[in-house]
Amino acid sequence: MGACFMALSPKNLIICGHYGAGKTNLSVNLALYFAARGEAVTVADLDLVNPYFRTADFRQLLAGAGVRLVAPVYANTNLDIPVVPPQLAGAIGGEGRLIIDVGGDDDGAVALGGYSAQLERQGYAMYYVINALREPDPDPLEEAALLRAVEKSARLKVTGLVNNTNLGRETTAEIIRNSRGYVDAVAKAADLPVLFTAASAGDGPEDGMFPVTVYVKPPWEE
Repeated sequence: MGACFMALSPKNLIICGHYGAGKTNLSVNLALYFAARGEAVTVADLDLVNPYFRTADFRQLLAGAGVRLVAPVYANTNLDIPVVPPQLAGAIGGEGRLIIDVGGDDDGAVALGGYSAQLERQGYAMYYVINALREPDPDPLEEAALLRAVEKSARLKVTGLVNNTNLGRETTAEIIRNSRGYVDAVAKAADLPVLFTAASAGDGPEDGMFPVTVYVKPPWEE
């Protein structure tokens, strides 16, 4: 799958998952991937919960690639309040590719629920992003339960999983290889396919890999 799979994906892509799973970095990489292939791309920042690490922080990078950003009115200001971007409804039914970066966990997915009927009509794919090293002792059954809670809040169904396991700059090919058992266990518990692995070039598997650049970094890695 990987990059070849991307070309076949629906025009409305929803990126959801646990806090700290890497949703925003994946969203930025997907937007740049499609834009580089000549597609008109819009990214909707629907993270109304976490004021850190969201797509609105990468406005200049996205604009430089010709990507339109739909973000909360007060994003990136000290007046930041949770306001759904008013242009989102038009973007769902608009031209080109739409990538929706959803807030973490089921709380973050609540805002998406208001657009579920429109997305059902237009068609969508909903990727649940997993970082197997987000917690020291992860439980695949708990991860699958959170996935179902996200679906309930969003009033939409997850269509597949993305293995985005990483330890920031400490990520190695071995770390990603070792994560496959956990991600496969979540897939089995949730009865969903693992669509691809997102990893830096050289770290991921040769098959089923979507190469990414790390744009979202914690302050100590800047």
